[in-house]
Amino acid sequence: MIYLCFFLTISLLIYGLMLIRAEKKGRVQKRLAIFVTGDSTFTQTEKKKEQNPSFFIRYIKPIFHDFKRSFKKRMPGEKEARIEKKLQIAGNPLGMTPVDFRLMQTGLFVGMPFVFGVYGFFLKAGNAAVAIFAILGVMIGLVAPHLYLRHKTKARNRRALRELPDILDLLTVSLEAGLGFDSAISKAVSKKNGVIVNEFHRCLEEMRLGKVRREALAGIRDRLDVDEVKTFISSILQAEKLGIGMVQVLRVQSSEVREQRKQRAEEEAMKAPIKMLFPLVMFIFPSLFIVLLGPAIIQFIETFRK
Repeated sequence: MIYLCFFLTISLLIYGLMLIRAEKKGRVQKRLAIFVTGDSTFTQTEKKKEQNPSFFIRYIKPIFHDFKRSFKKRMPGEKEARIEKKLQIAGNPLGMTPVDFRLMQTGLFVGMPFVFGVYGFFLKAGNAAVAIFAILGVMIGLVAPHLYLRHKTKARNRRALRELPDILDLLTVSLEAGLGFDSAISKAVSKKNGVIVNEFHRCLEEMRLGKVRREALAGIRDRLDVDEVKTFISSILQAEKLGIGMVQVLRVQSSEVREQRKQRAEEEAMKAPIKMLFPLVMFIFPSLFIVLLGPAIIQFIETFRK
């Protein structure tokens, strides 16, 4: 039974990867047909699909939307705001809303014990072992969503920290060329891609919608949990409040950020020998001892036997 489950899992995984590849290829062919050859076959098929929607679109999707709406009404506002903040810090992975995140938590909390319990049953374990499997599933269902958000947050913060020096240099050069601060941000948004650039793009959109620059920049500081970015935004806000030149502030921030990156690289280099010690002791040294001392130990044993 274990081998059957393993075979089904691998088969479904391969089938899913093939479906994703075929969907991407179909999308590319659709764009080529519309924009290059002017073929309207794909658009006609899309119109037919819209005129004849599937069972899922007609029945399942409205029921799911109604369920989400009722679930959102029962969700406390403070909890929704807290989850929304965590999702923003993590970069809104998979485009999830707080309601989607809570539904995922509930689904894992209900589904994982069932999956682990069925797995324990198929292993022909005892009732106590099946109960332990179910409890393990409950723990995974509770912890897994928060671990996923934490992982996405750390990865996003690392990307932002890696992108910060280049963004500072580009902003400094743009300001020295005579652009205003908003125009320099627009130039950086048009020339670069990444986490910080997306946050600046959101900042510009909020400013166009009427939000004050100070509040829009403070939003970046709240959505990125990186000390260097918080220091950078705080310096800009303080310079704007005191009337200090932005070019000088950005030049100082750029030099400090690059110095901090150099110090982090030196710190990681100093940690490397200690990190290499564990695999050396656990894997490499035992093999060397077996190769070097093994024949001598065998000879000692044979000598003492005689």
